Amino acid sequence: MTIPLQAIIAFFVSLVLVLIFTPILIPFLRKLKAGQQIITDMGPTWHKSKQGTPTMGGIIFMFAVIICYLVFAFTYYTGEGTGIPSAGIICLITSFVFALMGFCDDFLKIKKKNNAGLSELQKIILQFVISLAFIIFNAIRTGGSTVIHFDFPFFVDAIGGFSIDLGIFWYVLAMIIMVGFNNAVNITDGLDGLCTSVTIPVAIFFVVISAARGSYDITVLSLALTGALIGFLVFNWHPCKIMMGDTGSMFLGGMVVTIAFSLDMPLVLLLVGIIYLIETFSVIIQRVYFKITHGKRLFKMTPIHHSFEMSGWSEEKICLLFSGITVVACILAVLLLI
Repeated sequence: MTIPLQAIIAFFVSLVLVLIFTPILIPFLRKLKAGQQIITDMGPTWHKSKQGTPTMGGIIFMFAVIICYLVFAFTYYTGEGTGIPSAGIICLITSFVFALMGFCDDFLKIKKKNNAGLSELQKIILQFVISLAFIIFNAIRTGGSTVIHFDFPFFVDAIGGFSIDLGIFWYVLAMIIMVGFNNAVNITDGLDGLCTSVTIPVAIFFVVISAARGSYDITVLSLALTGALIGFLVFNWHPCKIMMGDTGSMFLGGMVVTIAFSLDMPLVLLLVGIIYLIETFSVIIQRVYFKITHGKRLFKMTPIHHSFEMSGWSEEKICLLFSGITVVACILAVLLLI
């Protein structure tokens, strides 16, 4: 496995850019009164103390990643000679559009001074449209294969591995995965540093796999993302000085899912994205249980990180547990794939 020098430089430059410009962005956002609006019935009552914390901080790590990719992956996205955008370019554009949707949501929340931004229906429609565009462009880039490969080592040892051609249903599955995980990452952004610390090991996983497969275009992108998130975590850790907002969480959701598709391994998200799934299914299970039992709750509060809070866990402890689980899942995934 070889990690190109450009990718290593992208990591450090991205890290430094975030460390330098985040302290500049924080007072600027305060001046614009771009503070987080806290609704106590949507989280623990003590979160009210976070009212007014600058939000939309995802802007800083998003642009750090974009700049570093465009500068340090230049040889990869210009050297293909096919006229088709590289995998990294498609990932970045898609994630940026997701972030624009998140920015609109953040802007409306700040303007209305409540947590009512875009409606759930508006978000879902926009997410499906963005996802469809990515799937089409990615299919053009890869030749439009609709085959899913099951080639993990334990499958190979048992039955030699296998593949399934889903045909048109692959596109349906791809849409569900993209929209589902984009929302899942967004849901995970509920505590200081949680989404950031959980996504860092996922980004490192993509670095390892892309480098091992020779997809250096994605290696540069993933390392730039890793550096940017580590830098942002310095300011996002509890008590956070800035929140990423939907601008940031939607960008991260876009990055995670598009990189997985670009590496032709969307199903690996079921493992490395285990925390995203747990957070999302805790909400779904709670709602279903609430309706079935006519008002009873299975968890103290969802997403499940709030349930841990209600049980007396600190935000730092929850972040360490959830990111630790993600690290273990990512290590397991690497062992299975390499």
